[in-house]
Amino acid sequence: MLRMPSCLLKLTRVLLSHKPRALFILIFMTVSFAYIKFYWWIQEDPKSTGHPSSSSAGISCAHSAFSSESIAGRPSPSSGNVFFVETSDQTNPSYLFSCSVESAARTHPTARVVVLMKGLAKGNASLPKHWAFSLLSCFPNVQIQPLDLTELFSGTPLRRWYWWPLRHWEPHFLPVLSDACRIVLMWKFGGIYLDTDFIVLKNLQNFTNALGIQDEDVLNGAFLSFKPKHEFIELCMQDFVQNYNGWVWGHQGPELLTRVFKKWCSLKTIKSMNCKGVSALAPEAVYPIPWQDWKRLFEAVDALELQQLLKNTYAVHIWNKLSHETKLEVPSQALLAQLYSQFCPATYAKMKLD
Repeated sequence: MLRMPSCLLKLTRVLLSHKPRALFILIFMTVSFAYIKFYWWIQEDPKSTGHPSSSSAGISCAHSAFSSESIAGRPSPSSGNVFFVETSDQTNPSYLFSCSVESAARTHPTARVVVLMKGLAKGNASLPKHWAFSLLSCFPNVQIQPLDLTELFSGTPLRRWYWWPLRHWEPHFLPVLSDACRIVLMWKFGGIYLDTDFIVLKNLQNFTNALGIQDEDVLNGAFLSFKPKHEFIELCMQDFVQNYNGWVWGHQGPELLTRVFKKWCSLKTIKSMNCKGVSALAPEAVYPIPWQDWKRLFEAVDALELQQLLKNTYAVHIWNKLSHETKLEVPSQALLAQLYSQFCPATYAKMKLD
């Protein structure tokens, strides 16, 4: 039986000694108190079958993840890794985050898709209760792990940079930290790195020592594919430290890669080419929608137009920094909705339910 706290009893006496309308307030407070106690009893009761929220509801693997036979096998360590990194402390993945990982898992069934998240507690084997973790855990080649920055940067030129006391006060620290993580991952382990706002259409493992041209004269590091200990990535780490400027957006990201590639190839202007074993891929490979045209992702396209647009495309960058506040109607004929439907159907099914 619920007991009213002593503080509430005192408040009751005070209210009753003043105005008749206090009876209404008393009833309201009593009902509210009872509701709150009942709610927490439901939450704590192990026999309760209810879920506290839809975000922590489980996902049925049989019905959501394995629509393709190509996913049934186990990943091979020799097939390399596909890396995703979350440098903030957030542990509530978005639909786009889930779609990025799902689409990579489907198109790289024999590779390990490693999701490194700073917000996960080191040594804790259990993942937070969130639908995205349940969904992604259905894929045998997806591994979601804590991001240990101290360990990652150890033995590299970026170790001293990371430990500078005032580093976290810089205005673009999280994006710069992400820029740092990707080049160190490529240096230490090799494989493929992807930002969490990509939708992967085809297997990317045929690209070796490659990165994509974002637009005229600019390379972007949202996609990287390199062998471990590659000299180009070593030069990127050196440039990161020697020419560091954390106060200018992109200076440690696209501008760094562009600087290093121009020196690597003795170029003044970036163009699609292979130079000394490093490939600069044409924009349609992984950046078919220029960032200036990001709204095109939310416009309707027919099947023929979609097929033509993606003919030579391996992945589509969604430019989440610009597009994240735009509402996507599902189902619809919008380009982005069709990409979700075709390349991350489990995530898309969850979107439609919500």
